[in-house]
Amino acid sequence: MKLSRIAVVTGGTRGIGAAISIELKEKGYLVIANYVGHGETAEEFSKKHAIPIMKWDVSDFQACEDNLKVISEKYGAVDILVNNAGVTRDGFMHKTTVDMWDKVIAVDLSSCYNMSRCVLESMRSKGFGRIINISSINGQKGQIGQVNYSAAKAGVIGFTKALALEGATKGITVNAIAPGYIDTDMVSHVPQNVLDAIISEIPLKRLGKPEEIAYIVSFLADDRAAFINGATITANGGQHMV
Repeated sequence: MKLSRIAVVTGGTRGIGAAISIELKEKGYLVIANYVGHGETAEEFSKKHAIPIMKWDVSDFQACEDNLKVISEKYGAVDILVNNAGVTRDGFMHKTTVDMWDKVIAVDLSSCYNMSRCVLESMRSKGFGRIINISSINGQKGQIGQVNYSAAKAGVIGFTKALALEGATKGITVNAIAPGYIDTDMVSHVPQNVLDAIISEIPLKRLGKPEEIAYIVSFLADDRAAFINGATITANGGQHMV
């Protein structure tokens, strides 16, 4: 693995994204962590881990194009892209507003297009690329109150498979990871009685750790993972077996 390879992690300063950014930096990549909110947290993350951060909305194609151009000019073309950014807007379908639907689809699914489209041509030219998309257990099995989120994360898996076919002859692999319930801020907002019920369904009887997902990302990013393409790796403690 070349130490100069450049990785961009969307939503890379909190939760799973932060763990991914740290893991990739420790493996020798030059990591740029994207964020859009929680600016103070992002600044603290950057200072603590010496990881450059850049703020933009990944659901905005023009913002992705502009900022990836800045990254390319300052650091070099992106070798590894981790599409991790995600939001939830939970509610039963009959109470889900258009805004709730549009927001989740834009951030969780359309961002994968926005970011990937902006790095693909340079990856194809170099004959190397790694695109790693973070899906979810709920994109595989569905979840009550998360029709929008489940649809977006299922879309990520389909996106991954199709793009994997397109990039294969150019040395680009595209894979997805479908985490189960991971101990992050997002999960911490789940009511305790609901969280207890979820944990009771996990054979390991615990939540996952962000670092456990980050390790899978670093594995897929490695040169030696070149024969893994179009795969969805589940990491859910055995809660849902595909």
